[in-house]
Amino acid sequence: MIGFLGGNEAIIVVVVILLLFGSSQVPKLAKNLGKAQKEFKDGLDEARAGSDDEKSSAES
Repeated sequence: MIGFLGGNEAIIVVVVILLLFGSSQVPKLAKNLGKAQKEFKDGLDEARAGSDDEKSSAES
């Protein structure tokens, strides 16, 4: 089971993605999605670090 999707639902999603984007575009799409996810995580980490720094300087 993939997250909230069952086996049948995951297969349907994959087929729809292949039909919409074509088999040659799927790897590019996955690569860009991975990059976007990494940038989002990095941004969250920076925001958390910034809020931790503000808390520690406010306590001093």
